[in-house]
Amino acid sequence: MDRPAQLALQKLNQRRDISSWLARWFPKAPAKPVVALKTPIKVELVAGKTYRWCVCGRSKKQPFCDGSHFFQRTGLSPLKFKAQETRMVVLCTCKATQKPPFCDGTHKSERVQKAEVGSPL
Repeated sequence: MDRPAQLALQKLNQRRDISSWLARWFPKAPAKPVVALKTPIKVELVAGKTYRWCVCGRSKKQPFCDGSHFFQRTGLSPLKFKAQETRMVVLCTCKATQKPPFCDGTHKSERVQKAEVGSPL
């Protein structure tokens, strides 16, 4: 094989190495959220404070994010929101709410109640 062909092949292999590394850390198709708990969590939000609600369901600090989505390579990111006023709210932990991050009662559904904690819906 001539020198230009070897260089071209070498560059191609380098790109493959980089893309396989990226694919491991940043999957193209995100994982499905898992049921963290089957009941919501009541918390006090402080006006002006920014929160990161766990979307993936894998955080050990429910209902908030602890970075598990990144280390478990889910492709999901937390929902960042800012509290408009200081008040008590009920945040979803089943991850099936239609009004994230707030609980909408979906955890009461048969689908969620039959699911195992830690499994996707």
